[in-house]
Order: sequence, then C-alpha cells, then structure tokens
Amino acid sequence: MAIKTPNSRIAKAIALLILLAGVLSGHALAQGTGDGVDAAFERAIKLHQSGDVIGAVRDYEAILVKNPVRADVRSNLAAAYSSLGRYEDAILQYKRALVIAPENQTIRFNLSMAYYKAALFSDAATELTRFLASNSKSPDPLTAKLVLADCQVRLGEYKKVIELLTPLAEADPTNRTIAYLLGSAYISHGDSTKGQEIINELFRDDNSAEARLLMGAMLLVADDAQNALKEIERAVELNPKLPTVQAWYGRTLMRLGDGERAQKAFKTELASNANDFESNLYMGILLRQDKQTEEALTYLGRAIHLRPRDQYARYHLAAVYASAGKPAEALPLLEVVLKEYQDFVEARVLLASVYYRLNRKEDGDREKAMIQKLNSEQQAKQPGSQPGADPKPTPDSNNHPKQPPKE
Repeated sequence: MAIKTPNSRIAKAIALLILLAGVLSGHALAQGTGDGVDAAFERAIKLHQSGDVIGAVRDYEAILVKNPVRADVRSNLAAAYSSLGRYEDAILQYKRALVIAPENQTIRFNLSMAYYKAALFSDAATELTRFLASNSKSPDPLTAKLVLADCQVRLGEYKKVIELLTPLAEADPTNRTIAYLLGSAYISHGDSTKGQEIINELFRDDNSAEARLLMGAMLLVADDAQNALKEIERAVELNPKLPTVQAWYGRTLMRLGDGERAQKAFKTELASNANDFESNLYMGILLRQDKQTEEALTYLGRAIHLRPRDQYARYHLAAVYASAGKPAEALPLLEVVLKEYQDFVEARVLLASVYYRLNRKEDGDREKAMIQKLNSEQQAKQPGSQPGADPKPTPDSNNHPKQPPKE
C-alpha cells in the first residue's frame, strides 16, 4: 500500500494549492453591470480580505439574489464557504459558476481543491484531470499534477501515479518531491525493486525521517517486519508528525501482532490526518477483533467513504455486519466485491455464511462449491506470497490472505 501523503515539500505544494483555492477571483472575472452591483461586490471583497468572512458571505449572497448569473460572485462565495469549512456549499457554488463560465479554468481548479479538502478525492482527480487537459498555465501545472498524484495515491490508483509522474521524473531526475511520490507508488504497486532503485538514487545518504519511512515501507512490503520496525521507529524519532509515519508504524506493529500499540499509532495518525485510509481501515479491523462493533463500523465506514471501491474495506465492513447479526447489510457488499474479485476466497467463505443465515441454502451451497474449487486450484499451483505483495490481515487473524488482483 502507498504512503498516501507526500513529504514536507509536497505537503507545502499542496498547501499552496489549497491556499490558491481561496484566492478571490472577482477582479479577474468582473462583469460590469452599471447598476451598483460592482460597488457592492467591491465592498464584499474588502470584507472578505479583511477577515470578515461571514460578512462577505452575507453580501455575496445578497448580490446573487438579484444577479444570479455573476460567475465572479459565485466563485468568491464558494471561496468564502470553503474557508468556513462548508465544502459542500463551496462545491455547489463553484459548479454553478462553471455553468456560467465553463471555460474558466481558475474556477475549475478551485472546484477540484474544494473536492480535495472535502476528501472527495475521486471528484478532485476528475476535475484536476480536466484542468490539466485544458493546458492552463495558472496555477502551476506541475503543482496541480502533484496534487492529482496525491489524489490517485489516496484512491489506490498507483499505476496512474506512475504514468503521471514518470515523465516528470525523467525531465527532472534530481527532484526529490517527484522521486518520493514515484518511488512510493512503485512500492505500493508491488514493484519494490524499481521503487527502491528510485529512492536509493536520491536518498542513499539521507538520514531524514522521509528516507527512513520509505526504507521501512519497502521492508514491510517485502515482509521483513522486524527490520521495517527499526526503520520506521527511527522515522518516528526523527519526526513523529511526518504525514503517514504513524500509520506505517501501526501497520508494522499490527503485522508483528501488537494490536494495542498499533491502535495507539493509528489514533495518533488520525488525530492529525482524519482522511488516512489505512489508519481507518486497520482501526476498524482491530476494533472488530476486540468485538467493539459500533466503533469498528465508524472507522470502516470512513474508509469506504475515502475509497468506495476498495475490496478490503467493503469485505471487512461486511464482516462486521455479519458478526453484528446483520447479514442483510453484509450481502450487497460481498456480492459486489466478488463480482470484481472472483477468486477472493475469504469473501466467498463469508458470503456462503451470509447466504445460509438468510436461509438461501442453494446460494450458500453454490458458494461452498466455488470455494472448494478455488482451494483445489490454489493447492495445485502451490501458491506462495507474491513478491512485493502487502496483503491485509483477515478480520479474524494476522495471517496473510490471498490478495485479489491489483488494478
């Protein structure tokens, strides 16, 4: 799995884009009316710039009552909503502004950042892709690509990250920001050799927290949890607030069977990064093992919100529903997962159990037969762990289940 949040340089770039998402665009889009609206708009902008966001919102909204087709006012209202954390309202206003001014790429970019801040990473990626396809030069396309890569990593779309960043790395092989993201994407995609090659080139003599974290991630992916723990503990020592370092620390502890310390690490990560997919997922798994069903549902629900199509998040949520005596809620999750990953044996075992509990014996027998068939095929092939795989534990053990195919 990937390091979903970039190092400090990437984080600063993303922070810059988030700041740009709140930049007032009124002057750039001003549409003169000659009826006093422009003066009212200027007053609203001054309130906004002075920090009186509530007052600015009030004035922007008043203008739009009589002038609903002002894209500039809607864009600024969206920026104000965003600064107040009202991301859904901001998204709505940016979308309405784009209907009025569909070619305005600044609005499109700001819409993508509102999606990003609302943790709607799929929508953010869609808008950033459209923005980059427009060949717009404002803001910096390179920075937009880094944010797009971050969205793709959060969505588990590692192949897309590699395709996006490889040309950038070739053009600027000394850029550590790009190397960090690209190397971690290769690791997450299962090519730890390529990932290590990229990272070693620039981080060979680096004792930074970022370098130690990357080395620990590679070792964990290679199933060397003991040495991974040493590297990640060093990263925590160097910078305990490095994005995702606590999440990787928790994963390593979990792999070593220390669920109690793993939970503490995941909670530490989530305290500063509530949208960390791995931390939400693994907290849900650990809580389910501890029979804390309601809390497990909260974390797993958040994980699915972040990655709606992740097969493991859906499988583990279904497992929680099943253990809570809610087979009807578990059923659609499992059926969809198995439609996409037909050889996911653990999901089939759970689905068979769910069918039987719902008195669907024929369906349960069918699943049981499929499980026997898949197990026989696996035994015939004498399967082992795939090189570079980082399988997630089942909800009932810390063993490594068979990994569904990577995208």
